[in-house]
Amino acid sequence: MTDGTNGTGSTDNWDWGAVADFMPHFWDGVLVTLQVLALGSLISFSLGLVWALAFRAPTRLVRWPVGLLTEFVRNTPLLVQLFFLFFVLPEWNIQFSAETTGTLAIGLHYSTYTAQVYRAGIDAVPVGQWEAAKALSLSYRRTWTAVILPQAVRRVIPALGNYVIAMLKDTPLLAGIGVLELLQRSRLEAAQTFQYTEALTVVGVAFILIAYPSSLLLRALERRLVR
Repeated sequence: MTDGTNGTGSTDNWDWGAVADFMPHFWDGVLVTLQVLALGSLISFSLGLVWALAFRAPTRLVRWPVGLLTEFVRNTPLLVQLFFLFFVLPEWNIQFSAETTGTLAIGLHYSTYTAQVYRAGIDAVPVGQWEAAKALSLSYRRTWTAVILPQAVRRVIPALGNYVIAMLKDTPLLAGIGVLELLQRSRLEAAQTFQYTEALTVVGVAFILIAYPSSLLLRALERRLVR
Protein backbone atom coordinates (compact mmCIF):
# COMPACT_ATOMS: atom_id res chain seq x y z
CA MET A 1 0.00 0.00 0.00
CA THR A 2 1.08 3.57 -0.61
CA ASP A 3 0.95 6.28 2.00
CA GLY A 4 -0.53 8.87 -0.40
CA THR A 5 2.71 10.84 -0.74
CA ASN A 6 4.97 11.38 -3.71
CA GLY A 7 8.75 11.42 -3.85
CA THR A 8 9.03 14.93 -2.48
CA GLY A 9 7.06 14.12 0.64
CA SER A 10 3.96 16.13 -0.39
CA THR A 11 0.53 14.55 -0.58
CA ASP A 12 -1.16 13.88 -3.92
CA ASN A 13 -4.48 15.15 -2.57
CA TRP A 14 -5.47 18.70 -1.79
CA ASP A 15 -4.93 19.44 1.89
CA TRP A 16 -7.25 22.09 3.29
CA GLY A 17 -5.38 21.93 6.57
CA ALA A 18 -2.25 23.17 4.82
CA VAL A 19 -4.29 26.03 3.36
CA ALA A 20 -5.59 26.97 6.81
CA ASP A 21 -2.05 26.92 8.22
CA PHE A 22 -0.82 29.13 5.39
CA MET A 23 -3.54 31.79 5.66
CA PRO A 24 -1.95 33.89 8.48
CA HIS A 25 1.25 34.11 6.41
CA PHE A 26 -0.84 34.72 3.30
CA TRP A 27 -2.47 37.85 4.74
CA ASP A 28 0.92 39.17 5.83
CA GLY A 29 2.12 38.69 2.26
CA VAL A 30 -0.96 40.43 0.85
CA LEU A 31 -0.30 43.43 3.10
CA VAL A 32 3.33 43.71 1.99
CA THR A 33 2.38 43.27 -1.67
CA LEU A 34 -0.28 45.98 -1.53
CA GLN A 35 2.04 48.34 0.36
CA VAL A 36 4.73 47.95 -2.28
CA LEU A 37 2.15 48.34 -5.03
CA ALA A 38 0.62 51.51 -3.57
CA LEU A 39 3.92 53.25 -2.83
CA GLY A 40 5.52 52.06 -6.05
CA SER A 41 2.56 53.41 -8.03
CA LEU A 42 2.81 56.75 -6.26
CA ILE A 43 6.51 56.98 -7.09
CA SER A 44 6.03 55.95 -10.71
CA PHE A 45 3.18 58.39 -11.30
CA SER A 46 4.96 61.32 -9.64
CA LEU A 47 8.38 60.67 -11.12
CA GLY A 48 6.89 59.86 -14.52
CA LEU A 49 5.28 63.29 -14.61
CA VAL A 50 8.63 64.87 -13.72
CA TRP A 51 10.30 63.01 -16.63
CA ALA A 52 7.49 64.02 -19.00
CA LEU A 53 7.84 67.70 -18.11
CA ALA A 54 11.63 67.47 -18.38
CA PHE A 55 11.26 66.14 -21.94
CA ARG A 56 9.63 69.46 -22.81
CA ALA A 57 12.33 71.58 -21.20
CA PRO A 58 13.63 74.35 -23.48
CA THR A 59 17.28 73.28 -23.05
CA ARG A 60 18.98 70.10 -24.22
CA LEU A 61 21.01 70.04 -21.03
CA VAL A 62 17.82 68.81 -19.33
CA ARG A 63 16.20 66.82 -22.14
CA TRP A 64 19.17 64.69 -23.11
CA PRO A 65 20.23 63.40 -19.65
CA VAL A 66 16.60 62.61 -18.81
CA GLY A 67 16.16 60.84 -22.14
CA LEU A 68 19.31 58.74 -21.62
CA LEU A 69 18.32 57.85 -18.06
CA THR A 70 14.77 56.79 -18.94
CA GLU A 71 15.92 54.78 -21.95
CA PHE A 72 18.52 52.99 -19.86
CA VAL A 73 16.04 52.12 -17.11
CA ARG A 74 13.31 51.08 -19.53
CA ASN A 75 15.63 48.79 -21.50
CA THR A 76 17.17 46.91 -18.57
CA PRO A 77 15.31 44.16 -16.68
CA LEU A 78 13.62 45.08 -13.42
CA LEU A 79 15.28 42.12 -11.71
CA VAL A 80 18.74 43.42 -12.64
CA GLN A 81 17.81 46.83 -11.25
CA LEU A 82 16.60 45.20 -8.03
CA PHE A 83 19.89 43.35 -7.59
CA PHE A 84 21.89 46.48 -8.37
CA LEU A 85 20.03 48.62 -5.84
CA PHE A 86 20.11 45.95 -3.14
CA PHE A 87 23.59 44.47 -3.56
CA VAL A 88 25.70 47.17 -5.26
CA LEU A 89 24.55 50.43 -3.66
CA PRO A 90 25.56 49.28 -0.14
CA GLU A 91 29.15 49.21 -1.40
CA TRP A 92 28.73 52.98 -1.86
CA ASN A 93 27.26 53.36 1.63
CA ILE A 94 23.72 53.65 0.27
CA GLN A 95 21.55 50.99 1.83
CA PHE A 96 17.82 50.47 2.30
CA SER A 97 15.69 47.64 3.60
CA ALA A 98 14.61 44.97 1.13
CA GLU A 99 11.04 46.26 1.04
CA THR A 100 12.11 49.87 0.54
CA THR A 101 14.54 48.84 -2.19
CA GLY A 102 11.85 46.86 -3.97
CA THR A 103 9.41 49.74 -3.77
CA LEU A 104 11.94 52.22 -5.13
CA ALA A 105 12.97 49.86 -7.92
CA ILE A 106 9.42 49.26 -9.09
CA GLY A 107 8.57 52.95 -8.86
CA LEU A 108 11.68 54.03 -10.78
CA HIS A 109 11.31 51.31 -13.41
CA TYR A 110 7.69 52.04 -14.20
CA SER A 111 8.15 55.82 -14.05
CA THR A 112 9.95 55.55 -17.38
CA TYR A 113 6.79 54.00 -18.86
CA THR A 114 4.34 56.39 -17.24
CA ALA A 115 6.48 59.27 -18.54
CA GLN A 116 5.65 58.21 -22.09
CA VAL A 117 1.98 57.97 -21.14
CA TYR A 118 2.04 61.51 -19.78
CA ARG A 119 3.83 62.72 -22.91
CA ALA A 120 1.13 61.25 -25.10
CA GLY A 121 -1.57 62.83 -22.94
CA ILE A 122 0.08 66.24 -23.09
CA ASP A 123 0.56 66.00 -26.85
CA ALA A 124 -3.14 65.12 -27.22
CA VAL A 125 -4.27 68.41 -25.66
CA PRO A 126 -5.57 70.54 -28.56
CA VAL A 127 -3.34 73.37 -29.70
CA GLY A 128 -6.26 75.74 -29.18
CA GLN A 129 -5.99 75.20 -25.43
CA TRP A 130 -2.41 76.50 -25.46
CA GLU A 131 -3.43 79.43 -27.61
CA ALA A 132 -6.37 80.26 -25.35
CA ALA A 133 -4.13 80.24 -22.27
CA LYS A 134 -1.68 82.54 -24.04
CA ALA A 135 -4.52 84.86 -25.12
CA LEU A 136 -5.68 85.10 -21.51
CA SER A 137 -2.11 86.02 -20.47
CA LEU A 138 -1.90 83.06 -18.10
CA SER A 139 1.50 82.48 -16.58
CA TYR A 140 3.56 79.45 -17.61
CA ARG A 141 2.82 77.73 -14.32
CA ARG A 142 -0.88 78.58 -14.43
CA THR A 143 -1.14 77.28 -17.99
CA TRP A 144 0.23 73.90 -16.95
CA THR A 145 -1.62 73.49 -13.65
CA ALA A 146 -5.01 74.90 -14.68
CA VAL A 147 -5.27 74.09 -18.39
CA ILE A 148 -2.89 71.46 -19.74
CA LEU A 149 -2.30 68.93 -16.97
CA PRO A 150 -5.97 68.51 -15.94
CA GLN A 151 -6.87 67.60 -19.51
CA ALA A 152 -3.80 65.44 -20.09
CA VAL A 153 -4.15 63.44 -16.86
CA ARG A 154 -7.81 62.72 -17.57
CA ARG A 155 -6.82 61.18 -20.89
CA VAL A 156 -4.11 58.93 -19.46
CA ILE A 157 -5.78 57.57 -16.31
CA PRO A 158 -6.79 54.24 -17.95
CA ALA A 159 -3.26 53.70 -19.28
CA LEU A 160 -1.77 54.48 -15.88
CA GLY A 161 -4.15 51.97 -14.34
CA ASN A 162 -2.85 49.29 -16.69
CA TYR A 163 0.64 49.88 -15.36
CA VAL A 164 -0.63 49.42 -11.81
CA ILE A 165 -1.73 45.91 -12.80
CA ALA A 166 1.65 45.33 -14.45
CA MET A 167 3.39 46.42 -11.24
CA LEU A 168 1.22 44.00 -9.26
CA LYS A 169 2.31 41.14 -11.48
CA ASP A 170 5.96 42.13 -11.07
CA THR A 171 5.92 42.18 -7.26
CA PRO A 172 6.93 38.47 -7.10
CA LEU A 173 10.33 39.54 -8.44
CA LEU A 174 10.94 41.14 -5.06
CA ALA A 175 11.31 37.65 -3.62
CA GLY A 176 14.75 37.68 -5.26
CA ILE A 177 15.99 40.18 -2.67
CA GLY A 178 14.11 38.64 0.25
CA VAL A 179 10.97 40.80 0.41
CA LEU A 180 8.28 38.80 2.22
CA GLU A 181 5.54 39.40 -0.34
CA LEU A 182 3.04 36.75 -1.44
CA LEU A 183 5.39 34.53 -3.41
CA GLN A 184 8.14 34.57 -0.82
CA ARG A 185 5.66 33.81 1.96
CA SER A 186 4.33 30.83 0.03
CA ARG A 187 7.82 29.52 -0.70
CA LEU A 188 8.87 29.73 2.93
CA GLU A 189 5.71 28.01 4.11
CA ALA A 190 5.98 25.28 1.47
CA ALA A 191 9.64 24.67 2.33
CA GLN A 192 8.59 23.81 5.89
CA THR A 193 5.52 21.72 5.11
CA PHE A 194 6.37 20.44 1.60
CA GLN A 195 2.84 21.44 0.58
CA TYR A 196 3.83 23.42 -2.50
CA THR A 197 0.61 22.88 -4.41
CA GLU A 198 -1.63 24.47 -1.80
CA ALA A 199 0.52 27.50 -1.06
CA LEU A 200 1.34 28.38 -4.66
CA THR A 201 -2.23 27.80 -5.83
CA VAL A 202 -3.60 30.14 -3.17
CA VAL A 203 -1.11 32.82 -4.23
CA GLY A 204 -1.99 32.40 -7.91
CA VAL A 205 -5.69 32.71 -7.18
CA ALA A 206 -5.03 35.77 -5.02
CA PHE A 207 -3.29 37.56 -7.89
CA ILE A 208 -6.21 36.78 -10.19
CA LEU A 209 -8.74 38.03 -7.63
CA ILE A 210 -6.82 41.29 -7.28
CA ALA A 211 -5.88 41.91 -10.92
CA TYR A 212 -9.02 40.87 -12.79
CA PRO A 213 -11.53 43.06 -10.90
CA SER A 214 -9.05 45.92 -11.21
CA SER A 215 -8.97 45.49 -14.98
CA LEU A 216 -12.78 45.54 -15.09
CA LEU A 217 -12.82 48.78 -13.10
CA LEU A 218 -10.29 50.31 -15.47
CA ARG A 219 -12.43 49.41 -18.48
CA ALA A 220 -15.46 50.98 -16.84
CA LEU A 221 -13.45 54.09 -16.00
CA GLU A 222 -12.16 54.31 -19.57
CA ARG A 223 -15.69 54.11 -21.00
CA ARG A 224 -16.83 56.81 -18.58
CA LEU A 225 -13.96 59.13 -19.48
CA VAL A 226 -14.62 58.63 -23.19
CA ARG A 227 -18.22 59.71 -22.71
